[in-house]
Amino acid sequence: MSFRDTRLDGCGPFNAAPSATAVLDARGTVTGWSPAAEELFGYASKEALGIPVGDLLGDTGRAAPQQEPGNVYTVRSVLHRDGHKVRVALLLSPLEQDGGAPAWLLSAVSAARLEQWASDQALLSGLSDQSSIAITLYDTQGRFEWINTAVEKQFGLMLEDCVGRHVTDVEPHGEILVENGEGVPAPGLQRLIERVVQTGEPVTDVRYRTPIPADPHHDHVWSFTYFQLQDYEGRPLGVCEAGLDITDRYVARQRLALLSGASGRIGGTLDMGRAADNLADLAVPEFADLVQVDLLEPVLRGEEPGPSTDGTTRDLRRVAERLADHELPAAAAAAAAASPRPIEYAPDSPQSRCLAEGRSVTSDQVVVVPLQARGTVLGLATFARVPPRDPFDPEEIALAEELVCRTAVSVDNGRRYARERATALTLQHDLLPHRLARHAAVEAAHRYLPAAGPLGVGGDWYDVIPLSGERVGLVVGDVAGHGLRAAATMGRMRTTVRALAAMDFAPDELLARLDDLVAQSLGGEDDQALVTCLYAIYDPVERHCVMARAGHLPPIVVAPDGRVEILDLPTGPPLGLGGLPFESVGFDLPEDSLLALFTDGLVETRDRDIDIGLNELCDALSLPGRQLEETCDSVMRAVLPKSPEDDAALLLVRVHALSDDQVASWDLPAVPAEVARFRALAVQKLAEWGHSEAAFVIELVVSELVTNAIRYGGAPMRLRLIRDRSLICEVSDGGHTSPHLLRAAQEDEGGRGLFLVAQLMERWGTRYTPHGKTIWAEMPIDARTRS
Repeated sequence: MSFRDTRLDGCGPFNAAPSATAVLDARGTVTGWSPAAEELFGYASKEALGIPVGDLLGDTGRAAPQQEPGNVYTVRSVLHRDGHKVRVALLLSPLEQDGGAPAWLLSAVSAARLEQWASDQALLSGLSDQSSIAITLYDTQGRFEWINTAVEKQFGLMLEDCVGRHVTDVEPHGEILVENGEGVPAPGLQRLIERVVQTGEPVTDVRYRTPIPADPHHDHVWSFTYFQLQDYEGRPLGVCEAGLDITDRYVARQRLALLSGASGRIGGTLDMGRAADNLADLAVPEFADLVQVDLLEPVLRGEEPGPSTDGTTRDLRRVAERLADHELPAAAAAAAAASPRPIEYAPDSPQSRCLAEGRSVTSDQVVVVPLQARGTVLGLATFARVPPRDPFDPEEIALAEELVCRTAVSVDNGRRYARERATALTLQHDLLPHRLARHAAVEAAHRYLPAAGPLGVGGDWYDVIPLSGERVGLVVGDVAGHGLRAAATMGRMRTTVRALAAMDFAPDELLARLDDLVAQSLGGEDDQALVTCLYAIYDPVERHCVMARAGHLPPIVVAPDGRVEILDLPTGPPLGLGGLPFESVGFDLPEDSLLALFTDGLVETRDRDIDIGLNELCDALSLPGRQLEETCDSVMRAVLPKSPEDDAALLLVRVHALSDDQVASWDLPAVPAEVARFRALAVQKLAEWGHSEAAFVIELVVSELVTNAIRYGGAPMRLRLIRDRSLICEVSDGGHTSPHLLRAAQEDEGGRGLFLVAQLMERWGTRYTPHGKTIWAEMPIDARTRS
């Protein structure tokens, strides 16, 4: 079909139906007059018949019969019946008559209508032969009816190859693209055309991708619009399809989508392996058929790689690999899923050149880009395509470099994070007790687990501290925050607590002094750390435990019969606020009771309320008949989330009591003469215990301490001997004056008693109670003489 011919050939606006027509005899007399002529010129049929056309239309119409007959029209101005001029186009055509005189058919249309028709014909001609818009006409059955020149050129199709066929026959590999990047097969386009025929509703901007006969190895993308064609009565004639080739724009958008995806995925992790995986996932299959990411081994250890000395790739480790449209062989898939494995390239390979030169290297359909951050090469990424795909063009190489650059920043951040995390873990490991001190009064087990992900190690700590009189201090604490600073603050807190515990402070007084020290040491910092702590002292002789807490969770006690109880302790403020009191509370603990001290990371998460966590912990602790190490493991499995958001510490302590035959005590009268008797009682008890070899030393210590109590202390006074891993001598009195160790001169008559005690005993000290003080001295027992 062609719309280029402006010679009318009796068609178009001069068709008999729409045009004004008059039949003329050989002399130009009107012998026929159509209703359209009545409307155009104003003369009724009875007025026009028998009148020469020249007289009827004025002088401008006289020459009509004399013009050369044919299919060439002329434009003239003729008189209307009412006297005004009408600009019309005239076409004179001969009429054949059998044996009669010649006659003529005069056709006329308004010049404006003819000009509009000519403009429409020019537009149709341009759309048919010159426009870059691909236009296809389908019939009501969705079959090809006509295509313009643009379809022939862009799709490589000919009209005779398409007419009467469906889309699925002509383009079997085409697909409609949808928002998620996947395709709907060609029948989807066939159904779309049929729907437009049925509903009459147009459909715009349909993205359609297909290979074409002229370029079978590459997909092209068009944007199509579909609308219904109707006849003059509104009945559907078919569907018109108009489309533009947007392949370049589509590819550009895909590249922008890759960069956008890289910003959201690659930069959102501190895991080096995951960042590499994200790069491979983004690039395959849209950008490349194969992606491999290799990192230098020092980078995986959190170290900054030094300059290459020989340009080799021996230190590379494969951390990510993706292959499009194919499954990796079983061995390769297993290797890709495993931990990074060594990779070595030939010296003349693009990878070796890339690593040595620190720049992108292109070879055939392979592009190797260095992962480079802050001027340091961290590894390399290899992009490859399989024929018939084209090699990477300069714009695609630049895109690959941009993707790798963003990955390199993420990898470098992950490397520095890994180094800081490793440093913090090492510091935390060194600051926490490697092994808790063995003590006759308690049996202890512990666990510490840092937070998962980028949070890492925090400031949780725990400790078991031997105290005088076979007592033991139990502590658990938490410094808010994560990283090196939290770990360093934790180390300061643990050291300070041990120093204060050695001074035999009661739990509330120890927390008060620790509160002052925290306020002084951290109060000047911009982001003051929040520190919580729980401190308890267990006395195996009295089978009594005294506790106080500073903003920390209360402990849980499991009785020997399996009953579980969360102890009701007064809640003191976190450390460092200053000026607020702490309160100690005492509890009797039956022998073999289990005491659980823990931090909030064990029982509280964003998705789990702390009460639920405490109940789960109680349930996990209530199972009887297990060793402490086994209990620790089962508790961590049952209570701790798979990916903990905070570090968690757990300290389990099973308490024991000293038997009656390990302790001897006597009330002391305030009579100096009784000192000798108590010396004798102490020596006799040592003999019963089988430690007569220590009688001389203990006799001297008892004499000195009892004498000082009678002379300087006050009622009530008491002497107590304890035998366990050492011999302990304690003298209590009602005074609050602490004795001082003096070094007497040669001429002094006194002042040598405590000096001798300090020299003969391993340790000695003073602890204060609400009713006075206790002076104690301790000496080790030879293991061979223990009974």
